[in-house]
Amino acid sequence: MAQNDLYKILGVEKTASADDLKSAYRKLAKKYHPDLYSTATAEEKKNAEEKFKEINHAYEVLSDPEKRKVYDTYGSEDPASQGFGGAGGFWGGTQGMDFDIGDIFSSFFGGSSFGGSGRGGRRQNRAVQGEDIRINLTLTFEEAAFGCEKEAKYKRSETCKDCGGTGAKGGQTRTCGKCGGSGVVQTVKRTPLGQFSTQTVCSDCGGTGRIIAEKCPKCGGKGKIINEKILKIVVPAGIDDGQRMTYYNEGEAGSNGAPSGNAVVFIKVKPHKYFVRKGTDLYLDYPISMIQAALGCRVQIPTLKDSAELEIPAGTQSGQVFRLKGKGIKHLKLKEYGDLYVNVIVEIPKNVTSEQRDLLYKLDSLSSAKQYPKKTSFKEKM
Repeated sequence: MAQNDLYKILGVEKTASADDLKSAYRKLAKKYHPDLYSTATAEEKKNAEEKFKEINHAYEVLSDPEKRKVYDTYGSEDPASQGFGGAGGFWGGTQGMDFDIGDIFSSFFGGSSFGGSGRGGRRQNRAVQGEDIRINLTLTFEEAAFGCEKEAKYKRSETCKDCGGTGAKGGQTRTCGKCGGSGVVQTVKRTPLGQFSTQTVCSDCGGTGRIIAEKCPKCGGKGKIINEKILKIVVPAGIDDGQRMTYYNEGEAGSNGAPSGNAVVFIKVKPHKYFVRKGTDLYLDYPISMIQAALGCRVQIPTLKDSAELEIPAGTQSGQVFRLKGKGIKHLKLKEYGDLYVNVIVEIPKNVTSEQRDLLYKLDSLSSAKQYPKKTSFKEKM
């Protein structure tokens, strides 16, 4: 091969460090591994195999400091150490690698490894936390604002106390003879590319590595039972629509000694007939007559708890907003309260009587332009 060809194969510069070489090799090995082309055409599969050989050879040479020095100096490596053919076969040339190739592909092939390394391990026996359970809780506007207590009934799986989750009567189990307690069975295949070792879940023990001599009569060998749970939910004052509350270890039972999942409460708050909530603040549309708006008045504004007096000054316009401090919603984690914003809506009377009409005409004739600044300004602009 010409000088720098091996570097080009791995897609790195000649100055690449050992970590750079390893990173590039891992990336390309995942991309061109033959197992990924099992359903490809014969030509595509052949091309992937050739590319995979090139990648492994390039890394085998460049990852060895002495071989790399020779290659950089002379533009080629000693043919005897190229790793192709000979008694060692294709995989015989990978002895210079400082990591197990099986680690690269374990995520792709469910624990498969190469050369019989068998590092897949016992996955079925690992502790797995239980699944979370979703609880939907609907509250009235006031319940969310002031807080309350609720109860939720639901069914969940629990670890069988009689067998301790083993599924065996009295918790008595024995090591599986087929897999030797590993939970997996290893099959070795020899191919033109080398030796492949594939791990599958043991059919005798189902991956647990243990054999149940006699099933637990309470759970039927499952290790878990279904029970009804009543969860007391303490809703804090100020909770809002769409928020969640998590009760730890109140979900489905875990496996192999792992903790249970959680019960997650999703809050839905019904709308109020008067108030609109934005964070901790409340908004209220409050109608008054045009006489009240013109002359000014004192009105009682409803709040969530009781009522509050609001002074509306003379000449108040429709859409003018007044703030009642501290009359909103309590902060969820603080002792403070939001505010209540009152949007005044000036209502014009309908179906006026003839007498009222005469009075309104008279009022209009007595009015001056200064009393209607917006109307006057608009006419001037026109």
